[in-house]
Amino acid sequence: MRRFNVTGLCLPNEDYMVDISGKIEQIRKLVDDRCYFTINRARQYGKTTTLAWLSKTLADEYLVASISFSRIGEGGFESQESFCNAFLRLVHRAFEMSDAPSEYKESWFDPDVTTFLDLSEHITKMCKDKKVVLMVDEVDKTSNNRVFLHFLEMLRDKFLERKNGSDYTFHSVILAGVYDIKNIKLKMMNEGTYTPTATENKIYNSPWNIAVSFKVDMSFNPDEIATMLAEYEADHKTGMDITAIAVEIFSYTSGYPFLVSRICQCVDEELGKDWTHRGVQEAVQMMLVEQNTLFDDMIKNIENNRDLFGFLFDLIFVGEEYVLNADNPVINLGLMYGFIKIGEHGKVKVANRIFELRMSNYFVSKEATSNRRITGVLQRDVVDGDRFDMELCLRKFADHYAEIFSGRDAEFIEREGRLLFLSFLKPLINGQGFYHIESQFTDLRRMDIVVDFGSDQFIIELKLWKGESAHEKAYEQLAGYLDSKGAGTGYLLTFDFRKNETKQPRSEWVDFGGKRIFDVVV
Repeated sequence: MRRFNVTGLCLPNEDYMVDISGKIEQIRKLVDDRCYFTINRARQYGKTTTLAWLSKTLADEYLVASISFSRIGEGGFESQESFCNAFLRLVHRAFEMSDAPSEYKESWFDPDVTTFLDLSEHITKMCKDKKVVLMVDEVDKTSNNRVFLHFLEMLRDKFLERKNGSDYTFHSVILAGVYDIKNIKLKMMNEGTYTPTATENKIYNSPWNIAVSFKVDMSFNPDEIATMLAEYEADHKTGMDITAIAVEIFSYTSGYPFLVSRICQCVDEELGKDWTHRGVQEAVQMMLVEQNTLFDDMIKNIENNRDLFGFLFDLIFVGEEYVLNADNPVINLGLMYGFIKIGEHGKVKVANRIFELRMSNYFVSKEATSNRRITGVLQRDVVDGDRFDMELCLRKFADHYAEIFSGRDAEFIEREGRLLFLSFLKPLINGQGFYHIESQFTDLRRMDIVVDFGSDQFIIELKLWKGESAHEKAYEQLAGYLDSKGAGTGYLLTFDFRKNETKQPRSEWVDFGGKRIFDVVV
């Protein structure tokens, strides 16, 4: 019986898989065009599965050597001789598992190949009159190694010589990893792990500047997610609304392959096959508190880079607007790790709602442990069975804020106000509900928070005080948002940082445009 797989390679006869044949066709076109390219995608983005599927697809026309540098180990990169030996063993083994002629398979390993010059001549011999494709997975495992750079330079030189008809080499080379190989030498030079020799050109030259851009979208759209759900439904006949569930899964994951499969795995194996909107939400709740390598790497990378920490905090909580700039190393880092993506008009946004929730929970937790503020409000004060009293919660937050934070300056409120509220809210809904931040807003002084608790959904808009006319506009914005969600009741929390006698705290229900809005100003 097939299952949803989130660890390693996915196989059609063992695992439920999204149909990625359209993506494979796009990649094959690059191979047919004799391109060298790199598949740079974040961790657990389906790179290994894509290479395996591509390898099978290419086998009808090409000799494919699909290897992984994760098998070589540190010893394989100590010298040219050790690398050549390890590389040829991997290629030989890859061909042993293929339909290539036996004599050809055996010829790939040659113990007399001990230098890159030897290796270059060996590749020339093995690729003459043959269409050989080399795929290397986990190529960035060796990102700080001079021997690997020389290997790339050798492949580049052979590619250029093939162009002018003076050499034979691999028909196509595909490198797969998280880091961008094109910039690897510059990265090493900046980190002090690579120093150009006296004979090297002082002008930086990428060892992989022959690579074409890889623009295939490897995320899953709702239609593609539906192909996997359809296979599952054919086996289990749960009666799920395949289209609706695919859209719901996409709304949380934006098609990030690991997240898509993990939601499905949770629903199937841990939530009694509850293929409903509520089942998907419960799967997301489980993922927000579980430990796995993807989230462990996310937090490690944020913790280890203060610039990335500040960038993501400002993006989520301050509402800062960033436009893609290829020269900004922090933005490039966020893109490489898969934490952010480019939205409308080139503006940067968090890659998906699950990442946004996980990151916001992390920032909230950091705030709670660093300041250790005691709210005096317990969950039982605002929860009765499976019902949450949002009005009472906001009233208590107003009291809590007046006691601890009143009098703080505008800069503090603008930067910290939203974090303070979520730090207050999170322990009150923990275990029974969860929130997500709606990032599709255009007013950067506004944050929409949707709280799901039991069968209820609460929509809260957070604003900074900008005057009475702006506050009236906030009613209009919230009413419009409520209308788009099919809701009749909403909550408006405004942070007023004025320090004068005209400041009027309020807590009242307001009828506006056929909607009921609980208006709180702190």
